[in-house]
Amino acid sequence: MAMWVFGYGSLIWKTGFPFDESLPGFIKGYRRVFHQGSTDHRGTPEFPGRTVTLESADGEVCWGVAYKITKEEDKRDALTHLEVREKQYDQKEYLDFFTESNSEPAVTGVMVYIASPDKKSNNNYLGPASLEDIAKQIVKAEGPSGPNRDYLFNLEEALAQLGFKDKHVTDLANQVRHILSETEESSVDDGTANNV
Repeated sequence: MAMWVFGYGSLIWKTGFPFDESLPGFIKGYRRVFHQGSTDHRGTPEFPGRTVTLESADGEVCWGVAYKITKEEDKRDALTHLEVREKQYDQKEYLDFFTESNSEPAVTGVMVYIASPDKKSNNNYLGPASLEDIAKQIVKAEGPSGPNRDYLFNLEEALAQLGFKDKHVTDLANQVRHILSETEESSVDDGTANNV
């Protein structure tokens, strides 16, 4: 029996485990949201970054990539890797995965890691905030895996390369770019003022 894993965040561009096949597609009834705090990858316990999780949403779909793993040794390696990497994600769901809108599932029982809003089992859940506030947090946050903004921009680019549109990701990336350009402009202004 093959094991299938669905990636909807950094797993799209940085898998980190061996797999036999990758299949672009989507799961139904969920949307991608930047509600999960990252204290070990894209932020610190003192200043968490924000990474994606899924929330239930009727009629919505979340695009990503499903990875097929068939060898027993590869399955063990993948699970070991994922249990460390996704340790702040407290739920595992097994969902239908689709490649076309009106067809039967391409895969049933694809494994998906979800960070739930339950503060008892997921103490890093940050929850919803305005686009501006999420963007400000992403601009400032940095962790062992690098700046939080790189995570967002990598996700935006990976989705674009697959031909998928996610308005939330695009709007957030544009807001972060706006803040960064304003910061650059004000530092240039400061520099000019100092030279006068």
